[in-house]
Amino acid sequence: MILLAFETSTEACSVAIWRDGEVLERHEVAPRRHAELVLPWAEGLLAEAGFSRTMLDAVAVGRGPGAFTGVRLGIATAQGIALALDLPMLPVSTLAALAMAAPEPGPVLAAIDARMGEVYAGAFMRSDEGVEALGPETVSAPDAVGLPPAEGRWQGVGTGFAALEGALQARLADAISTIDAGALPRAGDVARLAARAWERGELVAPERVEPAYLRDNVALTLEQQQALRASR
Repeated sequence: MILLAFETSTEACSVAIWRDGEVLERHEVAPRRHAELVLPWAEGLLAEAGFSRTMLDAVAVGRGPGAFTGVRLGIATAQGIALALDLPMLPVSTLAALAMAAPEPGPVLAAIDARMGEVYAGAFMRSDEGVEALGPETVSAPDAVGLPPAEGRWQGVGTGFAALEGALQARLADAISTIDAGALPRAGDVARLAARAWERGELVAPERVEPAYLRDNVALTLEQQQALRASR
């Protein structure tokens, strides 16, 4: 099986090809350059691997949560390719892909800076096989993020731990043994999780793939921005 995977939900732009357990990936922190890079990278990876588009079996994508524009770009790009080639899609949680960055098996809290005084957060159990969600993904202020019951030492990954002067990290310092506040989701991990989803038969028609924004309002009004600055 050959998958083409995209992850553009954060400041990192990432594209990968997965074939039978082997991953070829391009990943770069490139704010505001995702639209410029994503398609040339995909074409370059296919050429490097010696694959044509017609050899693809499915297209995987990080469905969010994350930056509104980035999530929308990744899904639109993946949908366009899938529709053009009549391929199914495999949407993957961006937070689940981020949790794959944890260095050891065990419980992981993945958190992404959501701006506007909030973080996106999701708790997962990391294993050699992938990750399993331990609860719903949320968007909230750092002081509202909790850890569900789980066996093992908690690990923290993602920019949500650096947001708001490290508020989430300070709050959960006693509960989480290791934190990587610089970790960003990667298309290679999207592809790995998508491959597991393929095995479970979780294929989705391109037109049915929807972004996971979590937040209804993607921007603050001027009045809300002023109120937020005044509260800091």
